[in-house]
Amino acid sequence: MPKNMEILDKFFNPKGVAIIGASATEGKPGNVTLKNFIENKEKGILKAEIYPVNPKHKEILGLKCYKSVTDIPGSVDLAVVIVPAPFVPQVMEDCGKKGIKAAIIISAGFSEIGNVELENKVKEICERHGIRVIGPNGLGVFDAYTGVDTMFVPQYKEAEGKLMLATPRPDKGYITLISQSGAFGVAALDYMKGEGIGVSKFISYGNKMDVDEADLMEYLAKDPTTKAILIYVESIENGRRFMKAAKKVVKEKPIVVFKAGRTEAGSRAAASHTAALAGSDRVYDAAFKQCGVVRAETMEDFFDFGKALAMQPPAKGRNIAILTDGGGAGVMAADALEFLGLNVIQLSEETLEKFEQLKKNKILPPFAVYKNPIDLTGSADTRMYVESMKILMEDENVHGVVLIALHHPPLISFDLPEKIAEVIRNYDKPVVACDVGEAEMSKAFRKKFDSHDIPAYPSPERASRAMYALVKYGEYRRKVLEYE
Repeated sequence: MPKNMEILDKFFNPKGVAIIGASATEGKPGNVTLKNFIENKEKGILKAEIYPVNPKHKEILGLKCYKSVTDIPGSVDLAVVIVPAPFVPQVMEDCGKKGIKAAIIISAGFSEIGNVELENKVKEICERHGIRVIGPNGLGVFDAYTGVDTMFVPQYKEAEGKLMLATPRPDKGYITLISQSGAFGVAALDYMKGEGIGVSKFISYGNKMDVDEADLMEYLAKDPTTKAILIYVESIENGRRFMKAAKKVVKEKPIVVFKAGRTEAGSRAAASHTAALAGSDRVYDAAFKQCGVVRAETMEDFFDFGKALAMQPPAKGRNIAILTDGGGAGVMAADALEFLGLNVIQLSEETLEKFEQLKKNKILPPFAVYKNPIDLTGSADTRMYVESMKILMEDENVHGVVLIALHHPPLISFDLPEKIAEVIRNYDKPVVACDVGEAEMSKAFRKKFDSHDIPAYPSPERASRAMYALVKYGEYRRKVLEYE
């Protein structure tokens, strides 16, 4: 691992962590963050040693507390800094003396409020000591696999006389979310937990005084627990570096970008809370297309795209088949795919003959329609889906399948997702699923598809847009490989 990557790895896999500004006061950021680390250590997730630092205390939450990071006898390779902004320069000098090479500065009060001089001072100190920094003015890092969790917002809040889960941490997964906005990042994790979307890492970098999107993309390209990278951004200061890094990374892993601040009003709002200069949206749009990232226009698409790209292979073309047990839902998917520029193709004579044979063998009902969309009707059962999917997977002219499996027909069994997974796992062709509804069975059915790495969505339109992301990523990868 190159030296720069070795230092970045300390943000996620430290051997010793100093919580500078640890607090004994319930609810304070330094208290919440220290608790996060202690709880993950007790669970056996976190392997690092934990060192609280606060000159006012000898002990916090059962751990010995040190006056300065320089007093810690053990090895420390990550500092989490949660002290008022004016004290940060001295803290970073101490970190330099201790030999710490990675620091997450949670503290706010820098360039985001016009205090550029103080931020530059901290930057100079860190550069002099060779310290890489995430922050300031961010939430830092959450790693579901290593237990690093610097998010100072409490997981539970009291409401209606009981504790409610307010800031959940998603389960382990294969998506890494990078967010310039800490508030959006926290809300995003809440959304992902509710949607059952797993996370590898979450990184909130705030003012990005040092470590930026390009650094993180290059690191994540080699991260074994990251299969898709999602980036929420309001500004990119070094556009050329971003593009160079993205072009390299998308050869290995997909990147989805949700760029906010597209309008004049949005740009003003972005500048007000992260010191972001949003810039021309048309320039960003052209840059994203050039370097192969998939751009999401809405928050919903942002996560839907990421989920599909983390679970399924990129499509090898634009020809899409729709397999459904509901004619209306099939029509909705066909419209959505065509509006997105994808092809709901007429199936080949050879493929049509295979479907006709299923009818003759009384596997499909005589009234089933197989002109694409393939409508199995309300008489559909699990075997019909399985045999139909085999035919579509074998057809080289079909590049992806939108599977609409409405669970309502009486013969659709709950094991359909695993039966479909058995069919498609031998093919390098993407499949996305849809089941419409918000009742108990609908949610359980979609969750079961997800558990078999078939991304499932509650509407034909969302499933179609997810397929669009798989097509766009596939197109760019083919384009890159042609010129190599």
